[in-house]
Amino acid sequence: MQNLHKRLFLISKKGFAISQQDATSYGIGWKYSSDLKDIELKSDVYEIVNDYPGGFGFDLGGIEHGNTINLDTVPFNDMRKLMVEAYKNGGLVTASWHLGNPVTGGSSWDTSGTNVIPQILKGGAFHEKYRTWVKRLADFLKSVQYNNEPIPIIFRPFHEMNGSWFWWGGENVTAIDYIKLWRETVVMLRDEYNVHNLLYVYSPNKLEPQDDYMKYYPADAYVDILGIDIYDFYNTEDYVKAIKHDLKIVKEKAEERKKLYAFTETGLEKLNTENWFTEILYPNIKNTGIAWVLFWRNYTVNHFYMPYKTQLLENDLIKFSKYPETLFLKEVQQIKTKK
Repeated sequence: MQNLHKRLFLISKKGFAISQQDATSYGIGWKYSSDLKDIELKSDVYEIVNDYPGGFGFDLGGIEHGNTINLDTVPFNDMRKLMVEAYKNGGLVTASWHLGNPVTGGSSWDTSGTNVIPQILKGGAFHEKYRTWVKRLADFLKSVQYNNEPIPIIFRPFHEMNGSWFWWGGENVTAIDYIKLWRETVVMLRDEYNVHNLLYVYSPNKLEPQDDYMKYYPADAYVDILGIDIYDFYNTEDYVKAIKHDLKIVKEKAEERKKLYAFTETGLEKLNTENWFTEILYPNIKNTGIAWVLFWRNYTVNHFYMPYKTQLLENDLIKFSKYPETLFLKEVQQIKTKK
């Protein structure tokens, strides 16, 4: 993990790794399948810039139920292979966890079961169920191996906790309970289930005026990297203002604690704003010191965050890819630590 941490530090000094969720799992009009032998990895990004993203995002939602596929229909066996391939090729591997609601049996977005967290903490009625879920998560994380060693993974659980759309966030929790859940989960993974291949990322959503970035912070001993998620909902002025304001806070808090930091989720769905990458995003992140920026997934023609061939921003992404700070896979591969 020290090697990954140092690489991220070196990356942040050179620029930022361009990353995408499910970049090699599926794209517009295609889906990876490990049943197809000897097929080169696909990526919508690669089709445009002749390079893969420097970071590859995956989601572990569904592993807690013992499912064979995740909530976005990616088989976990395929995911494991793609994670290892990304690592082998010198890319960053990040993982979020949209885990279901352990009390109601619903999804991450099921907020109907009030006060979920106290019921899954130690002493709660659903604690043993949650322990089983964490054990399944741990077993998968340890199984993602290269040369018989678990690969290092940047893990971002319980994200966007300052919003109320997940059962672990906003009006559905207290900050004290959230912090307890984070700490208990880290201790379970690390000390009980022997998971030692993770860097933990704390990533609130875009800050509202009343929000305190550190409100839910579990403490330095339980967090390795600070981040934030900010999307452009076709409100460019607000988006730019949020990036400038929020990343400044993230940087200040991270530097105070000698932590790395990143832009952990962003994007503009359907990419209908001309020159969005070069004129809106890039000028506002180029000197921020983030280690990576992660764009969301390309799922359908109505839900995508990176251009694909013939899409409006194809040429804008090509121009974006040529800036010295925008590090795609070939450049990230070159950033190595001395052994």
